[in-house]
Amino acid sequence: MLNNPYQAYKQQSMLTMTQGEMLIAVYDGLLKAVYSAQQAFEKKDISEINKQLQKAQRILRYLQGTLNHDYEVSGNLNALYDYFIRQLRQANIKKSSDGLDEIVRMIEELRESFVQADKNVRMKK
Repeated sequence: MLNNPYQAYKQQSMLTMTQGEMLIAVYDGLLKAVYSAQQAFEKKDISEINKQLQKAQRILRYLQGTLNHDYEVSGNLNALYDYFIRQLRQANIKKSSDGLDEIVRMIEELRESFVQADKNVRMKK
């Protein structure tokens, strides 16, 4: 049993999310991790850079694991996720934020595509 009202609310909201809302929440977490890494680069906080870039990579591997390969688009998404992981890994190894702005834009576009797709699905119901 959760004693913290916020934690209880958070758990309840997760249990009532649609698949689209959950996917968007995962993308939000991914973006938050990359944004945090970018801020850590500005502060030259090596530990935080590593932590946030690894978190973003874990989220991307999770997204890869949830792909349904019965659909052609899954192959394209898988390749994009691989690219994102490689860019994040390089940023972490080189301790350079080069390339992060590019993948942030791409992730934001993907997220927005899923927001629109979720809206379209809801309108058809």
